[in-house]
Amino acid sequence: MKAAPIKGRGSISNNTSRFEQFQREPFDDEWPEIEPEAESKSATTVSFETAKSIISRNDSPDIPFDQSINPYRGCEHGCIYCYARPTHAYLNHSPGLDFETRLYAKGNAAELLRKEFSKPSYVPKLIALGANTDPYRPIERKLRITASILAVMEEFNHPVAITSKSASVIQDIDVLARLARKNLVRVFMSVGSLDRTIARTLEPRASTPGARLDAIRRLSEVGVPCGVIVAPVIPALTDHDMEKILFYAKDAGAEAAAYVLLRLPLEIAELFREWLAAHHPLKEAHVMNLVRQMRNGKMYDSDYSSRMKGTGVFAELLRQRFKRACLKAGLNQARPPLDTTLFSRPPEKRSQLSLF
Repeated sequence: MKAAPIKGRGSISNNTSRFEQFQREPFDDEWPEIEPEAESKSATTVSFETAKSIISRNDSPDIPFDQSINPYRGCEHGCIYCYARPTHAYLNHSPGLDFETRLYAKGNAAELLRKEFSKPSYVPKLIALGANTDPYRPIERKLRITASILAVMEEFNHPVAITSKSASVIQDIDVLARLARKNLVRVFMSVGSLDRTIARTLEPRASTPGARLDAIRRLSEVGVPCGVIVAPVIPALTDHDMEKILFYAKDAGAEAAAYVLLRLPLEIAELFREWLAAHHPLKEAHVMNLVRQMRNGKMYDSDYSSRMKGTGVFAELLRQRFKRACLKAGLNQARPPLDTTLFSRPPEKRSQLSLF
């Protein structure tokens, strides 16, 4: 039985995680589908978790930061290509529909971060906000966990880099402007396609491409340094938009740019193929063949030297196109590091006066 797309969701299936002993597969039992049940399966639920730590650290040579914070698990944006999907398997959830609907919020994130910064042993380094999942997904408008983290960043004068595909980042424009005046923040907006029809199914609950470019403009107008990440670049589907995205972002005020080739580790390969078959069936074989060409004949190659950009003729063509477009647009001319020297710990609040 072929699964049908669910309105407002990227995933079409909800297969069990790779760690489960038993696997579930849909089949046609000749009974009519019950629509209310299908709707209930796609409803969003949010659970609060008490995190034990808040700063994640990595030593990957192809990632430009070694500290990051993710205020949430799962992401309602529903981007079918999201490389964070397989992490939901660690919670015994499906990287498919569960990833978009069964969300977790770290309610004590700001408290943990304040404790971490207050340690005498802590050495300030750039922290990336939203390295795994988007810090500005729809539930942030109500929960404001990302906003509470930014408040701690401002309190300690700590540098932060934000990556998002949501125009909701402008709801924190005031604090971002204050941080920018101290050279403590940079915002990167991810834009993979300018085609709203493709974006509507590829990343169904993220902001429209136009809204993201407008967010760059509004942030730039108040002095927040911005960049654009063309991601993911999907061969034969969205790669033709690369140059337009770079030029439009520059016109909006972006100063820096990067791009990331489509990555399909673990369960994402089948989820993406399923999405292609449902929304772009005539391009499915061509897109997947080009993906293999850029991944040494495989769906995915995790080698640090090539996983972000790929290998082969098509990957080299993308590199040259990106380089020439950035040069022509005037992007990536300079990217001064954010300031770590302003970091300071506020005086501790005491219940009684100090003797000295």
